[in-house]
Amino acid sequence: MNYYISPRFLDKIAVHITKNFLDLPGIRVPLILGIHGRKGEGKSFQCELVFEKMGVEVTHISGGELESPDAGDPARLIRLRYRETAELIRVRGKMCVLMINDLDAGAGRFDEGTQYTVNTQLVNATLMNIADNPTDVQLPGSYDSTPLHRVPIIVTGNDFSTLYAPLIRDGRMEKFYWEPDRDDKVGIVGGIFTEDGLSRKEVEQLVDTFANQSIDFFSALRSRIYDEQIRSFIHDVGVERISLRVVNSIEGPPKFKKPNFRLSHLIEMGDFMVNEQKRVESSQLVDEYNRLNRKNYQPTIGVPTVTVIPSQSNNGSTQETTDNNFQKTQQATDNNFQVSNTHLTLETQEQMRQIFAQGYKIVIESVDERRFRTGSWQSCTSSPIGAETDAISALEFCLAENQGKYVRLVGIDPKAKRRIVETIIQRPNGK
Repeated sequence: MNYYISPRFLDKIAVHITKNFLDLPGIRVPLILGIHGRKGEGKSFQCELVFEKMGVEVTHISGGELESPDAGDPARLIRLRYRETAELIRVRGKMCVLMINDLDAGAGRFDEGTQYTVNTQLVNATLMNIADNPTDVQLPGSYDSTPLHRVPIIVTGNDFSTLYAPLIRDGRMEKFYWEPDRDDKVGIVGGIFTEDGLSRKEVEQLVDTFANQSIDFFSALRSRIYDEQIRSFIHDVGVERISLRVVNSIEGPPKFKKPNFRLSHLIEMGDFMVNEQKRVESSQLVDEYNRLNRKNYQPTIGVPTVTVIPSQSNNGSTQETTDNNFQKTQQATDNNFQVSNTHLTLETQEQMRQIFAQGYKIVIESVDERRFRTGSWQSCTSSPIGAETDAISALEFCLAENQGKYVRLVGIDPKAKRRIVETIIQRPNGK
């Protein structure tokens, strides 16, 4: 199959790899090239196509290998693979690169359910050290004074803002944001359907119909077209016998005729897939579950405690004060406890209101004094909170559970998935 390589992508990777194999006097060349962008836009696949075109050998590391129950193993793995790749360059006399897929998934720090572990720190520190000393990469417990060959490193990810900032600074990592334009999409999608008889005009119409979809959508669409024949094959053979017919069958693998790849049929199946995406996005069952879970396991907001101060003038004044306080209490109850029995300062409550007013959500984090120095905050909430009453309840619960620790509010932009503001509201001295 004749796949399409974006000229911009090819140029960026070819220049980066070649520059790292040249001796340019007085020039500091970044060792790492970070390719980031939206999910499903073919970053890793475009890299593989470029490597094949250039004749470059690749040593792979997955983001899932950057965590381990044993502290130090991922950092050692990176050093070991780097040294192995340098040895390949020396022995085979050709360009080789080290590629880390989904670096942000393995070494990034997200807001929900992730911790900044020792391995995360060591992975970041190791990559920084290799970028600064690419010819002197040692394994723990041993030292070899022989200089290594410089090995260019290429990393991919979706959001590099979750990575350790000194790692991605200029000089260590060169950044390339991959967002295919229309011409790139037409070329890539044309390569996907190159054997199916679609004309360039039909490919352009297909891309324009689903302009907001990523590249992997069109690959999944081509795969979905075969579902009709596979479904008919299962019905013909029988669900009970399908395993015997497909796996180790003496009849050989089944053969299918070319399915219907007419443009109208592709658009029909594409609309069906888009509707499935919308159902996932609109259901938000996890948010609903977490909201109910917080209400079930955290103390509910009680009715405000009203202190009645008797008037020194007469009993009528005392009764009037009591009636007024009762009316305020009843009003608070009727308003779903908008005025809560909270020990939060007015300043903290105002900060929360400002965050919600801008359409952001709130995450609450805590950390003890020892981990505060390393920035190893832990989330007190299972997911970002979007309602003021829920946030007040969760914050009071977190403060009660983490007395003597640091507690902070974090404002999250749910669309960009980035931190907007971080404010410490409790310190170990109780302030």
